[in-house]
Amino acid sequence: CMPLLKNNPFITDIWLHLGAEDALPEGGNVTIPFSRLKNEWESLAKFPGQLGAVLSNTDHAEDVAHFLPHLALVVLPFPAFVDGRAYSIARQIRLLGYRGELRATGNILPDQFQYMAQVGFSSFEVSERFPLESWQQASKQMSLAYQRGLYRRVGEAEVWSERHADTAPEPTPWEEQPHAG
Repeated sequence: CMPLLKNNPFITDIWLHLGAEDALPEGGNVTIPFSRLKNEWESLAKFPGQLGAVLSNTDHAEDVAHFLPHLALVVLPFPAFVDGRAYSIARQIRLLGYRGELRATGNILPDQFQYMAQVGFSSFEVSERFPLESWQQASKQMSLAYQRGLYRRVGEAEVWSERHADTAPEPTPWEEQPHAG
């Protein structure tokens, strides 16, 4: 079991991670593959505990949109350092309005931590090869974000806003402009 990083400390994972064929427990917090969620939705909708889904890098955010209001956790894998599809899926899931826990798992490194947080990841299943201090330091390395909107961390400013802080905004074309006459 890999350490789980959430809100800067390592925490205990309270989720039971099941495969496609594993029997469901009577309740609790359970993650299952997204393919199983789709195939067994009618019975899973009655599950008394919290449900989570593990997506693959080939799943599409639009396909999971219907289920998002019912999920407490969405897990997105990073199978290889060079495979960044989970970044896009995470961002799209957040843009669809998902406010639950979004977890990164797999081959992730401390230097990716802030980018993952900026697209909406809120927990990280990390390798034991990096100590907690490496992750905590990585969480503070950047104080500016390129993304606008909801997914910036507290205290993080937008690059554009910081670059243009000393200039008054130009009026937009749709604002009423004074005219002669």
